[in-house]
Amino acid sequence: MQAADEVAQQFDLDAAWVRQALAQARYIPAIAKAVTPPAVGMAKNWQAYRARFVEPQRIKAGVAFWQANRDTLLRAQAETGVPVEIILGVIGVETIYGQQMGNFRVLDALATLAFDFPASHPRAAERSIYFKNELAQFLSQMSLSGTDPTTWRGSYAGAMGLPQFMPSSWHQYAVDFDGDGKIDLFTSPADAIGSVANYFKTFGWQPGLPTHYPVSFDATRLDLPALMAPDILPTFTVASFQAKGALPSGEALLHAGKLALIELQNGDAPPSYVAGTENFYVITRYNWSSYYAMAVIELGQAVMQAAQVHAMPGSGQASSPPASQ
Repeated sequence: MQAADEVAQQFDLDAAWVRQALAQARYIPAIAKAVTPPAVGMAKNWQAYRARFVEPQRIKAGVAFWQANRDTLLRAQAETGVPVEIILGVIGVETIYGQQMGNFRVLDALATLAFDFPASHPRAAERSIYFKNELAQFLSQMSLSGTDPTTWRGSYAGAMGLPQFMPSSWHQYAVDFDGDGKIDLFTSPADAIGSVANYFKTFGWQPGLPTHYPVSFDATRLDLPALMAPDILPTFTVASFQAKGALPSGEALLHAGKLALIELQNGDAPPSYVAGTENFYVITRYNWSSYYAMAVIELGQAVMQAAQVHAMPGSGQASSPPASQ
């Protein structure tokens, strides 16, 4: 009830309505379990992670989504500079193009993580504050729109719609891309497409810049700890990258911005490495994970490659131009 009164004061809402809304929230044990960190020592595996997302059924759904929303996707690309492939990759990884948008009540998910975030998590206090803010934003959104807060469904983290926007992202970055006077990320693919593109544009997407380059190593001067220290934040110029033994090649040598060494562990096998650009980093603003970013990139590429094959003469489909890389 104290939290309800704080939310009401923060967003200038009716205190009785907020109290009544929060009183309907229920603690969901499965949600608390879902955010509990895996056991220490479990090795990450990029190949296994990739196989969950870059797979035939998701690619098939992506081709269908591209065919149904081609003009909207190309318009979003033209207006924001964010490639069709990246938009397709995000919506595909997040919800299989709307097939799996989550069945938890958003109210329950946010309240569970706001008030009962697992204490075993190393960042429990920080995450609890984050979800309290998201809960407050959600309740404000529901109150201002006159919507029953118990009716919306989403992920175990409270993410909603085709692009799985959290309430604060919905408030800040979602757009009415179909021009019907409202923002609907659940049933309007156009709004979802435009909102994903707007999100990346807002976070600094640079049109025409690749997301990453191949990289090799000079073992005689490789300083891997120094290269890995900034994590996925682009920090190194091409020259400083080379000085520490990381060797991009080809067009990467002309890269004028900063680079990051991206490590993708492969279980017991040697890790994979790429040189990530500022655009790779922008994708991680959606989900702080290099594995996630690579899955988005490679799923989007796979969908467009499959779409082009499907559209070749003799396939029965009209040919369509490739989206920009």
